[in-house]
Amino acid sequence: MPDADAQAENIRRAMRALAPLTDDHEVVITHGNGPQVGVLAIESANDARLTQPYPFDALGAMTQGLIGYWILQAIGNERPYRQFAAVLNQTLVDADDPAFADPTKFVGEVYDEETAHALAEKNGWQVRRDGEHWRRVVPSPRPREIIETRLIDHLLDESIIVVCAGGGGVPVVRTGTGDLRGVEAVIDKDLSAAVLAHRLKADRLVVLTDVPAVMEDYGTDHAREVRRATPAQLRAMDLPAGSMGPKVEAVCRFVEVGGRGVAAAIGNLEEAQELLDGRAGTFVTAEG
Repeated sequence: MPDADAQAENIRRAMRALAPLTDDHEVVITHGNGPQVGVLAIESANDARLTQPYPFDALGAMTQGLIGYWILQAIGNERPYRQFAAVLNQTLVDADDPAFADPTKFVGEVYDEETAHALAEKNGWQVRRDGEHWRRVVPSPRPREIIETRLIDHLLDESIIVVCAGGGGVPVVRTGTGDLRGVEAVIDKDLSAAVLAHRLKADRLVVLTDVPAVMEDYGTDHAREVRRATPAQLRAMDLPAGSMGPKVEAVCRFVEVGGRGVAAAIGNLEEAQELLDGRAGTFVTAEG
C-alpha cells in the first residue's frame, strides 16, 4: 500500500530491527523509493497547472526527503540518545549509459494491460509486462559515484548515523563544463549501496528484504537456501532480474572490489543482527 500511514508503519518496523545495530557499529541506512516515486509521478502527470510533469531526478529528491524524515523519526524514537542525519545525495551516472535507450526499471503502481497502455499514451510513458501485470519503466543507468561521499564519511566520523542514497540517489551526469545535471532515470538502490559501501571502506554490506536468503531452484519443490557463497557461485545462478538479481549483483560487486576481509549478506529484515554476523541469510565472501 502506498498510503502514508502504511509506509510509515513499515519504516517503524524496519527501524526497530535496525536500531540494535547502531549500538555497536557505524551504520549507513539506504532505502528504496518505488511506491513513493510512483505516486508522485502520477500526481505530477495529472496536475493541470504543469506544462510538463516533474522529471524523475526531482521526484527522487522529493522521496529522499519524505522517506528520510520517516526514517529519522522512527529510529530516533528507538535511540533518542543518538544523532541521526538524512542526506539528500546525488549519484553520478554515465550520460552514454545504454540503459537510457532501453528502460527496464519498474516504478509505481501495477495495471492491467489496457490501462497501462492508455496511461502510456496519455503521459508519454513506456510500459512493460511485470509478471501478470503491467507497469511503467524508466532508464536505470549504472551508478558510478556518490557525489556526497566525503560528507557522509565526515558525519560517520562524528558518530552520526546517516540515512542516504534513497532510491539509489538522485541521478546526475557531468556536463562538458564539469557541471552536474539531473537526468530522467531511477538508479538501482542496491547497486548504489554497494558503490557507497566500497567508497566508505565498509566491511559489511547487508541487503535486507522479505525472504530469508537467496534460494536455489526458487519456486520449485527442490528450493533450498544458499547459506554461504562466493560471488562466482552466486553469479552462476539463474535469478529473477526484477527482484533478487540486482541484490545479488550488488553484494557480488561489493565483495569483488573489496577482496579479503569484507563480506555481504542478503536476508530477512527481522534477522539483521544475525545477517551481520553470518548466522542467517546468504553470507558472501571472496572465499565463500
